Amino acid sequence: MQQLKPTYDKKCECRVCKQSFTTKKLRSRFVKVADYDSDFCPNYSDESMNPLFYHINTCPHCGYSESEDFSPYFPPGALDMIQSKVASAWIPQDYGQDRSGIDAVNTYKLAIYCGTLKSEKHIIMAGLHVRLAWLYRSMKNDIQEQRFLKLSLKEYLESYMSDDFKGSSISETRIFYLIGELSRRTHQSEQAVKYFSKVIELQTRSTEPKLIEMARERWYEMRQEQKTAAH
Repeated sequence: MQQLKPTYDKKCECRVCKQSFTTKKLRSRFVKVADYDSDFCPNYSDESMNPLFYHINTCPHCGYSESEDFSPYFPPGALDMIQSKVASAWIPQDYGQDRSGIDAVNTYKLAIYCGTLKSEKHIIMAGLHVRLAWLYRSMKNDIQEQRFLKLSLKEYLESYMSDDFKGSSISETRIFYLIGELSRRTHQSEQAVKYFSKVIELQTRSTEPKLIEMARERWYEMRQEQKTAAH
């Protein structure tokens, strides 16, 4: 009997060049989460079985890259921009096989570029940046992790200010928590305390008690650190 492989081929059609291609996805039975960091970064029992590696679909023909969360809509002029800035400069390469960490990083950078050119929602862009930061964390690259955490934080703040997270899977409680936690991780303490406080204020009407508890823990830790630093 043939042994089941961890990855399988998913058929895609490129929204830019309209050509078909396949990309790998991980079968869920092979994915085992050991635990989560306080910014929801999943740590996998086997790092080679990391579904984050396969989150982005990259067309081997033109280079257009997107996640399943991207909108099918292209604002006026966006297709032309992607064709001139991505497709015309594309050296054909296939990210449709098993990916290394570096391959995964490249696909996220392409998706971030394409998402910027087509004006994807801030909430979508925030998700790309934070996942890329998590990949760098798994590679122990602190400088790049910090860089992309800051970019993700900027996008979450823009998303909150513009309300474009409404209708997504991210609740108000969660976006406040993420802004607080990413502020904490990028050493912006005042902003972190402000947004953790916003989470705690939602406790009577939030349906996510775990997030309220996490925000309390972070808020308390930061207060203790401030007291220690003051002595």
